[in-house]
Amino acid sequence: HKVGEAVTKFQMIREGDRVAVGVSGGKDSVTLLEALLQLQRRAPISFSVCAFTIEQGKFLAPIEPYGKWLLERGVEWHYFPDAPSMRLLEDEPDHGCDLCSRFRRRAVYQHGKTLGANVIALGHTADDFCETLLRNAMFTGALSSLPPVTYSKNRDFRLIRPLVFTPETLTTAYA
Repeated sequence: HKVGEAVTKFQMIREGDRVAVGVSGGKDSVTLLEALLQLQRRAPISFSVCAFTIEQGKFLAPIEPYGKWLLERGVEWHYFPDAPSMRLLEDEPDHGCDLCSRFRRRAVYQHGKTLGANVIALGHTADDFCETLLRNAMFTGALSSLPPVTYSKNRDFRLIRPLVFTPETLTTAYA
């Protein structure tokens, strides 16, 4: 319900969209994918959903079994090992989150194009929005958080965060 509310309020998904859901195998991305698949079946508009995973060498457990399970269920899933991220781990093992994030963003945009997606769905929850607001206020002096909808630099992709109204307690319970 909360995902549907966010999608409607912020007009996140439109007729004919191809939504690529970033899946890490964690509770938030799994919940997001499942919610969007349910919404796809009930929505008054037609859109497609696929899932993708960018491997940066940081998963604590193998993602392939989850991907295999998705494929067995008929969910289109794509796995992309990211060589530049793997090299970064080897060359600069103590790099910060900001650098890893930039590498991931580049890989997401690169592979989003190969998927034919125009929308990238990310699993940030309401807790993430609050934490970002607090972190920005404390460390940059800015009162800003994650936007529920934004665009890639070249406007190739609409980036959406449909879990904006969903607390992590809900994604934990669902998972």
